Amino acid sequence: MTPGINAARKAKITHKVHEYVHDPAAESYGLEAAEKLGVPVDRVFKTLVVSLDNKELAVGVIPVSSMLSMKLVAKAAGAKKATMADPPAVERSTGYVLGGVSPLGQKKRLKTIIDASAMHFSTVYVSAGRRGLEIELSPKDLVKLVNGALAVICR
Repeated sequence: MTPGINAARKAKITHKVHEYVHDPAAESYGLEAAEKLGVPVDRVFKTLVVSLDNKELAVGVIPVSSMLSMKLVAKAAGAKKATMADPPAVERSTGYVLGGVSPLGQKKRLKTIIDASAMHFSTVYVSAGRRGLEIELSPKDLVKLVNGALAVICR
C-alpha cells in the first residue's frame, strides 16, 4: 500500500494496481514498466518534477516514450522557465524515491500538468509510488485526483 494507491481508494475511483519485478539494472523505469506489463509505451506515463523560475516545484506527467519540453511545461504552469528539480528536493516534496514518484498522494501537492495525449486512452498507467508498482486509471480521474491541467508538454 502506498500513498498513491490510498489516494485512489479514498477518492473511490476505479483503478487497478499492477506489480512486476523491478530490475535494478533497468535504464528506464517507465520503459521497463511498459515492457513487463505488456502495455504500449504511450499509455505508460512518467512523473517528472521541475523547478519553475528556480523556486516553485511542479509536476509534468508524460508518456515514457516522450521527452518533456521545458519551454512547454513552463508555459503551461504559468512560468518563464523550467529546469529539472534537484533529486533531494523531489524526494522531500513528494515523499517518493526517484523512479517511483507517483503523481498521486504526494506529501506536498504540487501544480501538475498532464500531457494532453493521455486523453487518447480509456486508461493510462502511472507509478503507484514505488519501483515495480503501477496504477491504471482513467485520464479524467487522474486529472481530477491531482487537480491537474492538460496541455501539450512533450517535444
